[in-house]
Amino acid sequence: MTDVSRRSFLAATAGAGAAAALPWGFAGAGQAAAARGASAGEFAEAFAAPARSVQGRFRWWWPHGLVDPAEIAREVDEIADAGFGGVEIADVHHSSAEPLDPAEHGWGTGPWVAAVEAALGRAAERDVTVDITIGPSWPAALPTVTPQSTAAATELAHGLVRVDGGSYDGEVPGPAVAAASGVAEHRLHTVQAARLADGAAAEQPYRLEQASVTDLTASVRDGRIGFTAPEAGSWLIIATWLRGSGQRPEGGPHTEPVSYVVDHFSAAGTQAVIDFWEGRILTPRMRELLRRTGGAMFEDSLELETEASLWTPDLLEEFRRRRGYDLLPYLPVVLRMHEDRVFSYDEATDRRVADDLNAVRSELYLEHHLRPLQEWLHGLGLELRIQPYGLETDAVTSAAVVDTPEGESLGFNNLDDFRSLAGGRDMGGNEKLSSEAAAVYGGSYSTTWDHVVRTVSREYTAGVNQAVLHGFSYAEAPGARWPGFAAFTPYDGGVGYSESWGPRHPSWRHAPDVAGFLARSQLVLQTGRSRVDVAFLRQKGYAGTGFGAAWFTPEGVPRGWTHQFLSPGLLELAAARVEGGRLAPDGPGYKLLVFEGDAFNGKVETMPLATARRLLEFARGGLPILAVGAWDAPTVPGVAAPGENEELAEVMARLLAQPSVHRVDSRAGIADGVAALGLRPDVRYAASSPLLHARRRGEDAEYYYFVNGSDEETVDHDVTFATTVQPVIPYRLDPWTGGIERAVVHESDGGLVRLRVRLDPGAATVIVLARPNWRGDGVAAGGGVLSTEADAVVERDGRVVVRAAASGTYRSTLANGRTVATRIAAVPEELPLTNWTVTVEDWRPGASPTETEVRRHDRKLDAPVPWTELPGLADVSGVGRYSATVHLGPAWTGGHGAYLHLGEVADTFRVVVNGTALPPADQQAGVVDVGGFLRQGPNTIEIETASTLINRMRVFRPEVYGAVGRARYGLAGPVRLVPYGQARLK
Repeated sequence: MTDVSRRSFLAATAGAGAAAALPWGFAGAGQAAAARGASAGEFAEAFAAPARSVQGRFRWWWPHGLVDPAEIAREVDEIADAGFGGVEIADVHHSSAEPLDPAEHGWGTGPWVAAVEAALGRAAERDVTVDITIGPSWPAALPTVTPQSTAAATELAHGLVRVDGGSYDGEVPGPAVAAASGVAEHRLHTVQAARLADGAAAEQPYRLEQASVTDLTASVRDGRIGFTAPEAGSWLIIATWLRGSGQRPEGGPHTEPVSYVVDHFSAAGTQAVIDFWEGRILTPRMRELLRRTGGAMFEDSLELETEASLWTPDLLEEFRRRRGYDLLPYLPVVLRMHEDRVFSYDEATDRRVADDLNAVRSELYLEHHLRPLQEWLHGLGLELRIQPYGLETDAVTSAAVVDTPEGESLGFNNLDDFRSLAGGRDMGGNEKLSSEAAAVYGGSYSTTWDHVVRTVSREYTAGVNQAVLHGFSYAEAPGARWPGFAAFTPYDGGVGYSESWGPRHPSWRHAPDVAGFLARSQLVLQTGRSRVDVAFLRQKGYAGTGFGAAWFTPEGVPRGWTHQFLSPGLLELAAARVEGGRLAPDGPGYKLLVFEGDAFNGKVETMPLATARRLLEFARGGLPILAVGAWDAPTVPGVAAPGENEELAEVMARLLAQPSVHRVDSRAGIADGVAALGLRPDVRYAASSPLLHARRRGEDAEYYYFVNGSDEETVDHDVTFATTVQPVIPYRLDPWTGGIERAVVHESDGGLVRLRVRLDPGAATVIVLARPNWRGDGVAAGGGVLSTEADAVVERDGRVVVRAAASGTYRSTLANGRTVATRIAAVPEELPLTNWTVTVEDWRPGASPTETEVRRHDRKLDAPVPWTELPGLADVSGVGRYSATVHLGPAWTGGHGAYLHLGEVADTFRVVVNGTALPPADQQAGVVDVGGFLRQGPNTIEIETASTLINRMRVFRPEVYGAVGRARYGLAGPVRLVPYGQARLK
């Protein structure tokens, strides 16, 4: 039995395992070197050993500033040594077992500032980027703001009294919703009278006669109002009161005095944030360190909450200026109580006014919050990373403005939510789309690296190219229990949110392998510019809704189509121009724009007049456009100005008459409409496929990131690429090892390249279509194999070899039309591995919350079995090392090789053959090429597996984790050696 502390129990980092880049060519074929460009080979070098700048990152959760500089340095080292390149410092202690002292070490205090400086200093030494949250939690809040401050978030609360007797003389009705704690003042904003519509129901929303609404505000005297109904019926006197919302940041208290959320729609709210940082936090040393290693300031999603109506003091004036009409006569229909409407005129009017109000909020958020913050941060050498969604505001346009927009695995319902933000990022000309990645409700201590990889790699195909994993908890906090402080578990008595990554997890020893996969994937997806087939235009730029694209999401994606969502604001950007039949030719280069009625409002056929004019301009420039719906009586969103709808109808009629525009009656006709326009995706599959992909275009190559989106189905089919790269050499890249090899078997003709893609469920690969010398090897285009009867034709050790699982003669057709025959000598039968031993490291609570006791269990097995199925080990979390020795005859060597098929394994694994650690393996495929590592005679194969902690946590803290199902850990197999023969292609 060995006692090992959390701090010292760190696995050794695996080697890079990058395959060497080898020259390629047929025997006797000319290899005239192309002119070597300055960048030739740079990508291959970067792919083998990705830089910090493209590595994955962690949210780094602290219990206030109650942290030790030495432990801070250790944790920076742990993250850096595992191959992650950045952290986001966040004051998160939702699951603290004992109260913390915000006055002593809360957010923004001296100890907190000193701790941030310590983190920045160590990060600078390790070349790790540090982001910092903009406030103590979310939304942005400050201890210098009270609900009475001009900088505070505000709400409009209504009160009402019913008048049935013809007159009223009494107090102005007070707010129907009680004020939040800390709200000490309110100010009368408006008083109006309105007649209930005849036959209106007595419950909310009260249906009002719009023409009856009368402003009584000027008639208020000493808090009283007199009113005589001008006509019979039931009338309502409606008062509104302006007050602070009293919202506090999530999971507090974080400060003393307590912090309150700032107004995100006013200059005062944003300036208060800037002033606090400038006056209280940004010491000279922090400023210097931020310029050296700071990345961005981060703000979470717009979770502005109120039981009344979200407001800002100047909203009536701003609305009038921006929309050209007075909101006051429509004020009742925008009032809310407990998020529900209180009053209504009619559905159409209610919707139009709400659309205008949301548009104004979007503009105020951009102008008064995002832009000033970003300008200030740029002056500090920082960027702004933000989740610009959470309200009915234009998150898509916001994504075009900020340096790095961010989505989230937990809050987004599907990949289309990411595609919304990706459209903004690409039209804005920005580089990154970030994801708050792989958070799982109820997944604490049971979230696997396999889940992380499958989740994030799918998000990569929707435009994400930076993963900020959720998250890494600081080691300790008062009252924390083994395996240390965890920010989100236990949570409200339950399991909470995953995951507190780090050395507390047995599977952390394999984290460098996963980190390499993430970094190489992100390098590919940060190279060049995103290229997308379809721009799906929506009237509203909402994100995080789960709404997909008609036909393209369910039907188009499985056929190779890619799409993003645009909002009307993006069409006003400089990038929104048409050239060569493509929209935004220097960016995503959409070949088709599609629009339908408002998907967020029953597909009502509405379009801003300015947007319709832009579409007409695009169509005249030759952009193919598909209109879904009749569009014979369109209306503008919001309340129309005189003649505006008539002008819109004229513009839309001219648009639909353009030769590059096709209209279909409904979503059912989209496929026929696309065909009528003569369009096909740039990546094509022969049949419907679970394959997902993203495409990037660089100066010398096009990069395709592929993921099998299915958890069960294997992808194995041809893929056809439409490419502008000429002449072209296709490559396959392994994001797990960094290996790059020529895709020998392919067909290239007339701007089309066809090759086969095979991916196990959840697995990913990268295909690059490159110009000669992209890899820096001086190899010209030409040659290749069109087809083969063998299992594969690959390049190995500077040669092209034919590989097959059985002996025989295999014919291959070369690009020049010649057919060659390759003889493969005898190949032995596959061999199941038996007679195993397993050593299990059993991780248990140690003498302190951050110490782990490790016990060892040894077993002999006839066949590999998950250790959780062995007697006495059902509740063990830890590391299992399975070892078997197999004797191989001469037929297994001498140029032949073998694949090691692991069968079922959970969670992560590494393979060692005859004492040599193999490069990181594709954790989804579970198949490892061990050719070159085997020898004649005895061969020892060791498979190391590592687990999560949930099985131990179930029995250590059953009151929290006992209801979580027991996980199956270890190697289930069956494990087989499947030999292959190979011979040089002649």
